[in-house]
Amino acid sequence: MQQGKAFIFSAPSGSGKTTIVQHLIKNDPRLGFSISACTRDKRGRTEENGKDYYFLTPDEFKQKIDADEFIEWEEVYPGNFYGTLKSEIQRIWDSGKHVIFDVDVKGGINLKEYFGNNGLSVFVKVPSMDALASRLNDRGTDSPQSISQRLFKAKFEMQFENHFDLTLVNQYLETSFREAQALIDDFIARPVGAAY
Repeated sequence: MQQGKAFIFSAPSGSGKTTIVQHLIKNDPRLGFSISACTRDKRGRTEENGKDYYFLTPDEFKQKIDADEFIEWEEVYPGNFYGTLKSEIQRIWDSGKHVIFDVDVKGGINLKEYFGNNGLSVFVKVPSMDALASRLNDRGTDSPQSISQRLFKAKFEMQFENHFDLTLVNQYLETSFREAQALIDDFIARPVGAAY
């Protein structure tokens, strides 16, 4: 098996990492998106099982934990699990692509530890907490209680920025797209296993 490289984009919820990752996947055929498994409900009508996430029941998720099928997993909120399936990484590498992740901060730290120098971890953040609150409100997908919970968690997650290889400040989206693509190009060009 030829092993590809791994690109790990993490951020507090609402920082724009998903938009950046989706842009990279759409514009760079060398990348394959790692679909995470989760136990939360689908958001709206647009999310699809096997495309946005693998939507599992808590029991199904726990069975996969017991069978050691995850590279990493965590209980993000009480009763709400997220994780990265080993089979998903294998699927992408078998297709000859590099894997790209869109994961929360704790998941990003765990993935970087797993992939070591073969993975580039990027912490995406907004210029301020006020900007983050505005983005979460503008999204219109979360209740006020959920937004409050996400902002509380974001303040905590910001403390782990130094656990990542580098930080991408997402102030202007078009600039962030260019900067993210430059990071991908640079890391792919590096020898396998070379420290960043």
